[in-house]
Amino acid sequence: MSMVFFSGVRDGQFTILQLVEALGLSLTSSQPHTRARGVQLLSEVLQDCYGNLTEREVEVLIAFYENRLKDHFVITPHVLNGLRALVKVPDVMLSFPDKVYGVASWLGRVHAELKGLGADFVFGFVQSMDGERDPRNLLLAFQIANNIIRRSYDLGTFTEELFEVTSCYFPIDFTPPPNDPHGITKEELIQALRAVLTGTPKFAEFLLPLIIEKLDSDVQSAKLDSLQTLTACVSQYEHKDLAEFLEGLWASLRREVFQTSSEKIESAGLTALTALTSCLSRSVLNSDSEDSLRTFLDLVLNDCKHHLCEPDLKLVWPSAKLLQAACSASTRASHIVTAAVMPSLIEQYSSRTQVPQKHQHRTSVSLSVFHPSMLEESVFLAFSQPLCNMVFSALTESNSSLQITATSVLTSLAQQTGLLLDSDIELAVDHLTRLLLTEEDDRVSLAVVECAGALAQLYPAAFITKLIPSLFFSSLLFSEPMEQDNRREPSELHSHNAVRQRCLSALAAVSKQPSVVLESTPVLLEVLSSAHTGSASFSVEEVVLACRSLQRIAEQVQDTEKTGRCFHDIIIPRLLSLALQAALQGMHQIFSVSKRHVMFSHKQQGDSWSQSQMVCLLMGCMCSLPCSVEVPQVDQLLSQLEEMSCTCSHPLSYTAAAKCFAGLVNKRPLGQCVCSNSREVSSEVFVRKQRASSRQLKAMVVVAKALLLRYHPLSTALTDKLFSLLDDAELGATAANGFSLLMSDSVDVLNRSYHADVRIMYRQRFFSENSAKLVQGFNAAPQEKKPNYLKALSNIVNKLPKQVQVTELPALLSLLLEALSCPDQGVQLSTLSCLEPVLIDPPLALIQQLEALVSRLIALICSPAMNVRIASLRCIHALSRFPVHEILPFRARVLQALAPPLDDRKRLVRSEAVQARGEWFLVGSPGGR
Repeated sequence: MSMVFFSGVRDGQFTILQLVEALGLSLTSSQPHTRARGVQLLSEVLQDCYGNLTEREVEVLIAFYENRLKDHFVITPHVLNGLRALVKVPDVMLSFPDKVYGVASWLGRVHAELKGLGADFVFGFVQSMDGERDPRNLLLAFQIANNIIRRSYDLGTFTEELFEVTSCYFPIDFTPPPNDPHGITKEELIQALRAVLTGTPKFAEFLLPLIIEKLDSDVQSAKLDSLQTLTACVSQYEHKDLAEFLEGLWASLRREVFQTSSEKIESAGLTALTALTSCLSRSVLNSDSEDSLRTFLDLVLNDCKHHLCEPDLKLVWPSAKLLQAACSASTRASHIVTAAVMPSLIEQYSSRTQVPQKHQHRTSVSLSVFHPSMLEESVFLAFSQPLCNMVFSALTESNSSLQITATSVLTSLAQQTGLLLDSDIELAVDHLTRLLLTEEDDRVSLAVVECAGALAQLYPAAFITKLIPSLFFSSLLFSEPMEQDNRREPSELHSHNAVRQRCLSALAAVSKQPSVVLESTPVLLEVLSSAHTGSASFSVEEVVLACRSLQRIAEQVQDTEKTGRCFHDIIIPRLLSLALQAALQGMHQIFSVSKRHVMFSHKQQGDSWSQSQMVCLLMGCMCSLPCSVEVPQVDQLLSQLEEMSCTCSHPLSYTAAAKCFAGLVNKRPLGQCVCSNSREVSSEVFVRKQRASSRQLKAMVVVAKALLLRYHPLSTALTDKLFSLLDDAELGATAANGFSLLMSDSVDVLNRSYHADVRIMYRQRFFSENSAKLVQGFNAAPQEKKPNYLKALSNIVNKLPKQVQVTELPALLSLLLEALSCPDQGVQLSTLSCLEPVLIDPPLALIQQLEALVSRLIALICSPAMNVRIASLRCIHALSRFPVHEILPFRARVLQALAPPLDDRKRLVRSEAVQARGEWFLVGSPGGR
């Protein structure tokens, strides 16, 4: 039958689209096998007459087949045959590249069927990709090519063609256009193409020459891309894939390191060398096969080894880096390079024929090129003793860089079993101790401390017997710098302090093993004890460092029974003893000095704010005392604190003064002194408000809170003054915020942990005594001052217990509804928080105000503040639980208002809107509430 249709299409009796229309019943049948026969017939016709198709017919057929790919699996083979025919249509890629690639991408997911097409599919893909320039299609094409390679498609004779059609884009040179809507980046294209080129060893004979060629480019990005691609590909290759190109690859890598102008390219070159050496190290040697690794390393050694020993030092470090990169690739490579280079380096060092600077430079090379941390311990067994001699010699040099390198190598040597003898460890500890006590370079000192910490964890006995006693008995740690010579220069004193700090840091660094902690912590405790008794003069920085050293030891030491007993039985009791002695010895001095400082600071003109900060210390000492402790000269102290709280210019100081004043007033017995001092503070607000900031008002609020907590009669007078300030143009808003401070819990001073006098239910008492005043003040206030009253009401009610809110809010409902219309978002949020628990069991007064409440809540749904939107939605949600006959008239209006929040940009708002709208949909519905 297919021949009949083929003849009809070929002779022009009907078009391919008319054939599709004629097959309509088969192609749309509900039976998969019937649809499969229809697609099969269409695909067989296309196999013979694809050359006669028009552009319109191709477009329709591609869309049809793309849709059929989603159909039943019995249809898929026939769809693939049809697509195979369409790919052969001339210029199909030019007309419909996105559709063809989209189909090909889907085909990647049915690779089992595609693999059955053999190399024909690969050839078709190569043809379709040839000449592509659109970055979107290129990215998709690279992904398809990668799938072809990774899934082991039969490339047949088209291996080189597939490589050529993809490698022509290497290296990627693409700059995204501005405001690119597709967001394709250069890095995405680079990674996609690299995955193709490095995906199979079959590309090695084509890719490696291409990389060598691109490394000759003057474009830095091309060099970097080539080196990174080389690193990626050799991880997939075997030594036989590289053998033919080793000389060319080494020449290119050597040039990029020797003549580099970019650290990135140098680093990429060294990484590529390591990867290349690692690949060659994986080769299995046979009796008749060539040792590719040794052949390659001979090239490296021939070009680098002689530079380490030549008088010209220009290529020393590049050669060292290349040898280091080769060494780090594998154990076998490290053996070969070490055996070839290490003897000559040791000989050069031992001869000492160079000038000191070059000798130091070459020693540093010999220490850093073959860093033991990069190699296995067996590599250095033959050179362990000469290398130790080099390290110890380098530690005695004056060159700081050389000393730092030596400490790093010493750390690595010590971490490998069998390289250092006991005598070597003891000598190393001696050198480290000497450097701690004598070295002035901060970088060297830091390196020495780190090295000592690493070695002490492995060899604690040497540090217990040598380093710790040396530091403890050192005249530099506990002696006075002026004892030996009263004519010392300031620089010498600084050096003496630096040595002390290094010793303290070293003691902490080495204390990782329990046995070391038992010996080091007594030294640190002796430093603190000497500083306390005055037997040795330690600076504040040194005492703090000693404390931090103990803290560091506690954090890093192994958690064992021995360390636990050490801290429990020795360290903690000693620290508590020192702290208690200091407190008892200094308490009277603290009180007297602080009071004198507070009283004196206001009598000095030009006094700095740092002097007045002594009041912070006074606050901590005075306000933590129990009520039974009598404070001397308290009236004079209160007077000075009152003055400071209203006149001091430093925020921390005047705040601490006000808190200290309030704390003392709260604990004083009833009497004239409390009343008089408190009245003075409150009067300051009215005397100074025309020329001062609001800090005097804040001081009055703190004092009012101190009196309110203890039910003092004067608290009423102070809170009445606070209410009166709500009408003040300058201080009204601050006064409204003051009620929040008045009703909230204090984190310091005015709480029970500070022994403050706090009576129960003081908030409820304040509310019951002042709610009527607040309502009267609101009704009498001009319109522009009403927001201050609303804010004050919100701050008061929001701090009340929930059960009190439910009982008292009906009387204040009118004000709360007004507060919802206040532009202040803080007032809105706190008012909504107050209303939400009341709405659960609404009183009759609230139901009667339902119209006003619903209107205001709906208005707040669109608030700029997310928290306000969430709170208003929760309240609307709560309204859905009201009696149905009361809220049913509002159902349509609420549902309409809840629609926009469903698209809110915040997920939490959308979630609340969904819950609220769902409940309101059920209102009055059958089966609903």
